[in-house]
Amino acid sequence: MKIYHNPRCRKSREGVQYLTDKGVKFEIIEYLKDNLSKETIQILLNKLNITALELIRKNEKIWKENYKDKSLSEKELVEVLHKEPKLIERPIIESENLAVIGRPKENIDSLFNN
Repeated sequence: MKIYHNPRCRKSREGVQYLTDKGVKFEIIEYLKDNLSKETIQILLNKLNITALELIRKNEKIWKENYKDKSLSEKELVEVLHKEPKLIERPIIESENLAVIGRPKENIDSLFNN
């Protein structure tokens, strides 16, 4: 299992703690330090079963100032997420076949039920 984590985010830290409390082995990926490839973003979107637009944090200043009013394709939005990882919703917890956004942290439980 992997968690795409931003240590400065309270919800992300709660996700790490939740997995730790459950006794789950997991790998932490600090996606702001190690930028995710476009391929990895696409894999996550497929596992999350959402569009790139649904993964974007739309209240971020970067989004509002640079992208909000543009009509971007799915491919272009994946490119935006690749270049601006701060826009990625967090935390994302990924298992072999599925991923969830751990907000609220109880969403993580659906990974254990599959």
